[in-house]
Amino acid sequence: MDISIVVPLFNEEESLPELTAWIARVMQERPYSFEIIFVDDGSQDGSWSVISSLAAAHGYVHGIRFRRNYGKSAALFCGFEAATGDVVITMDADLQDSPDEIPALYRKLTEENYDLISGWKKKRYDPLSKTVPSKLFNATARLVTGIRLHDFNCGLKAYKKNVVKSIEVYGEMHRYIPVLAAQAGFHRIGEQVVEHRARKYGTTKFGLSRFINGFLDLMSVVVVGKFGKKPMHFFGVVGTLMFLAGGAIALWLIIAKLMAQSQGDEFRAVTDQPLFYLALVALIIGVQLFLSGFIAELVSRSGDDRNHYLIDEQF
Repeated sequence: MDISIVVPLFNEEESLPELTAWIARVMQERPYSFEIIFVDDGSQDGSWSVISSLAAAHGYVHGIRFRRNYGKSAALFCGFEAATGDVVITMDADLQDSPDEIPALYRKLTEENYDLISGWKKKRYDPLSKTVPSKLFNATARLVTGIRLHDFNCGLKAYKKNVVKSIEVYGEMHRYIPVLAAQAGFHRIGEQVVEHRARKYGTTKFGLSRFINGFLDLMSVVVVGKFGKKPMHFFGVVGTLMFLAGGAIALWLIIAKLMAQSQGDEFRAVTDQPLFYLALVALIIGVQLFLSGFIAELVSRSGDDRNHYLIDEQF
């Protein structure tokens, strides 16, 4: 199988027949073997009935149905597990991603030896309330992760099979699949400008909470990716610095008092100074962070995946 096309969806019954016909036309014009995997994320309309009809009529259509809505990351994870193609293409079901882009993505991925190609919707047909936060979000993601992509959240992406089989997409981490791939050792990440189309059917699933959660997930994926196997390096370092800072402030206050007392100068009691209580808080938090890192280290070393490593080749 050359290409697996994974399409997560939620309440998109109107667009599915048109999307399937469009994908089939593009793929059948070229010598590619392909499959389309629709992942119904607990739709409440007739999406699953449409998928069932399409699968009965076309052998290249497959479907996965969730009992309830779990989110796009869960849909992609199950789609990745089911994919058999050497290249996996992901796209949204709302017809805002053009199937005409698939051949170019496939060629760029295979001919230029990339691990992952991310689409970039350079010209967008979205309101400012969506495009402005998106630009801010992408700029922050580039700064924090060091991965130079303009559009992390673009649903149109192409992956080599070993990439999607090596990463675990969970929670709301579908926005950060390039980051997860880089953390797994797949650093050949490219970008390609793709067409963005106005929505034809249904309503957008966009909401303000998407960007708030996106920033929180960004912090999570960066910290977990860097310190997941060595939590003491994070909690221990921060805790030690806070403990040393609190101890240094407390010691300075005590020494200043003793010096003033020895010289007969007027002085304030250490416990009468607000700085002393700030130092005390820093000491307590420092100890708590250090102990948290110690406990997290014990949990990490007891995990079943503590020696789980991705082997690229072996002779």
